[in-house]
Amino acid sequence: MLTLLIIIATVVVSMACFNNHQLFDKLAFSAYRVIRAKEWYRLITHGFVHADWVHLFVNMFTFYSFGSYLEQWFAVNGFGSISYLLLYFGGMIAASVYDLFKYNKNPYYSSIGASGAVSAVLFAAIFLNPWDKIYFFAILPIPGILFGFLYLFYCQYMAKRDSDNINHNAHFYGAVYGFIFPILVEPALWHQFVQNLLGR
Repeated sequence: MLTLLIIIATVVVSMACFNNHQLFDKLAFSAYRVIRAKEWYRLITHGFVHADWVHLFVNMFTFYSFGSYLEQWFAVNGFGSISYLLLYFGGMIAASVYDLFKYNKNPYYSSIGASGAVSAVLFAAIFLNPWDKIYFFAILPIPGILFGFLYLFYCQYMAKRDSDNINHNAHFYGAVYGFIFPILVEPALWHQFVQNLLGR
């Protein structure tokens, strides 16, 4: 239910921003505005804004695919809705911390999208089931743990190249947050991860 509510809210806000540049600028992540104008809300609101329909669809489809499972897992294992929300929105914030320090003196830098939060959800799912298959490039099924390593390597490689308009650092730090989040909720889950990884 929470997954669907977040998706609906994200679609509605993104659609509103498609044709309203002023609203787009008001909600986008701007490290300069966060620090200088104390607009801390941008650490969250940027995750509800997307550049176009493709950007929105890819993020929300991935979120739904893994978020539905994780929301159920959190409920069944007694961690509740609060933990699930902390995973998603915590991932959104964690994904922005690096840029907050790097770009806080640049008034022209901005970032949008739920990719950091979605990466957190994806990597929490990988942590819980490291050998479950994930479709690489939506075609080739590979183990989640292998996908995770390739994903992190790709994010760092592309971040260093800085040759496109994608915030690869947000993807990377959101993913790292999502991977360690289950341990923060229940440290004993680390032993379960190791056992799952070793196939025991």
